[in-house]
Amino acid sequence: MRLANKTTHQSVTLPTELAAKVRALGRVRGLDFDRMLVQLIEKGIEAEQRKQQQVFFGLANRFRKSVDADESKRLGVRLGRMIFGN
Repeated sequence: MRLANKTTHQSVTLPTELAAKVRALGRVRGLDFDRMLVQLIEKGIEAEQRKQQQVFFGLANRFRKSVDADESKRLGVRLGRMIFGN
């Protein structure tokens, strides 16, 4: 998930232990702190998107297979909220 070449300067305060882990990973991979942090954020966003897709498709599958009207309605509302927001 490579973002556009434009960059924005952000100031982020990290707990000391987390910053040390980022630095250590960066050293192992030959990256500076900022680049390692960007890669970790990109991977985290990708993982979150995959997780949300799995939840959505799981709900859609349950909705499709549901024979109980109340459950179908409840699942339909949840799917609608995922698609269109609250």
